[in-house]
Amino acid sequence: MANLFGALIGAAIDRRDGDSGIKGAIIGTVAEGTIKVLAPIVATYALGWAVQYGVRKAWHAVAGEDPVDEDGRLRTT
Repeated sequence: MANLFGALIGAAIDRRDGDSGIKGAIIGTVAEGTIKVLAPIVATYALGWAVQYGVRKAWHAVAGEDPVDEDGRLRTT
């Protein structure tokens, strides 16, 4: 029942082309499952990037210098 929505959407799209809708239902189910797996990963990456960006901007505002070297490594001194 969880992947039913993706299957219905995929079948409806596939039927518009005159096909039976089976291939579209399978593709819709796979696409929905992929989105369910990748969405938390992408959200975690985006949140981590935003936190690092904010910390870097705050550090730059307080210290007056960029805490990361040109090659991307964090300055320790």
